[in-house]
Amino acid sequence: MPTTQTFVFPWHLPLFLFLILSPFCGGSGAGDATKQELWCVAKNNAEDAALQTALDWACGAGGADCRPIQNGGPCYDVNSVQNTASFAFNDYFLKNGLTDDSCNFSNNAAVTSLDPSHDKCKFPSGLAAINGSSSGSKSSPSAGLGPSGNVSGCSKASWRWLFWLSGVTLMVSLYA
Repeated sequence: MPTTQTFVFPWHLPLFLFLILSPFCGGSGAGDATKQELWCVAKNNAEDAALQTALDWACGAGGADCRPIQNGGPCYDVNSVQNTASFAFNDYFLKNGLTDDSCNFSNNAAVTSLDPSHDKCKFPSGLAAINGSSSGSKSSPSAGLGPSGNVSGCSKASWRWLFWLSGVTLMVSLYA
């Protein structure tokens, strides 16, 4: 009785491994996002008068919780309008969607990934997806805050592995 032989092309193994490993790395998903903590702070170069005006609005009509920056609060700093405004700006930012628009204050504030907390003054953060999609964040951003692709690096690693495995497989098939 004749036997049937199955020939496996050398590229099947790396392709198979790539397809198996990609879901674990996020190499397959356009919906993948890297989560990042964000804060809204007063810009270093903002004028004190402009910051005070924005601070007054944030604590008034803006609805920010300004109790921690009042006299006796953990974030009260009579010597720094910038620190005081940053706390109010951040509270407003967290309550209003983690968008660039909710952290503008007449161009006196900016979004940062550096924690502005100091001493006993702890700034709550918002957790947002870098690519602009919601991923279990406190508030969902309505505008992209960074690159639109998966920036976790895992997808690139998957491709590097694919090419490395392809090269090894080719070398083995040539010299076997």
